[in-house]
Amino acid sequence: MSSGVAEKNMSVPTHVAIIMDGNGRWARERGLPHLAGHKAGAEAVARCVRAAMQRGVPYLTLYAFSSENWSRGPQEVSDLTSLLRYYLRHKVRELHVKGVRLRFIGELDRFDASLREELERAEDMTRDNTGMVLLLALSYGGRCDIVQSARTLARAVKAGTLEPDDITEAMLANHLWTHGVPDPDVVVRTSGEYRLSNFLLWQSAYAELVFLDVYWPDFTEGHFATVLDVYARRERRFGSRPVASA
Repeated sequence: MSSGVAEKNMSVPTHVAIIMDGNGRWARERGLPHLAGHKAGAEAVARCVRAAMQRGVPYLTLYAFSSENWSRGPQEVSDLTSLLRYYLRHKVRELHVKGVRLRFIGELDRFDASLREELERAEDMTRDNTGMVLLLALSYGGRCDIVQSARTLARAVKAGTLEPDDITEAMLANHLWTHGVPDPDVVVRTSGEYRLSNFLLWQSAYAELVFLDVYWPDFTEGHFATVLDVYARRERRFGSRPVASA
């Protein structure tokens, strides 16, 4: 099966992570219900995935449902989870054919059993694919991610299999939900907001940040190209001498 990812260009980031913001405001400004904004946002996801594959990005993470989203109104939460269920049932095979591997990160046990089964099926179907890895952050919070990793290490210390002084950054990173995935090179947020909003806090320590003044439903392949162009012009310092992206 074709990998679905173009040959790697060194000026292209290995991992792009996106905070998809603005669905609600997009809908309100058009006098539409929130659900219309989320549906339009799902169409933008398809454009983004297509652009990432065409540009040869190996890893793409999309912030689809934050842990804070549970506090929204019951109807909107229901709309979001129903939309997720629809795409799991009707769009996963299309991604599978293209060689995309799906991973879901976050407090997945907060979803009902039937939706968790859908998530597991999608991961199982695409597990052996060798194309782009698409991570969807669902019921995800960066602080919670760090806490659950720390708890894992704490249990090892309590069991006597790990000394506290032996804990390293790499060890903690290996127990994050993103284990095995390179840290993002660039984190993008749409809608004109300038916050990380509890997204990949540990992993984004040295990521380039790009903020776009466009609502997520209006995000196009052209916006994705803009992100890559901005990234290619940045000098990545990592706290020391500059390292060119290109």
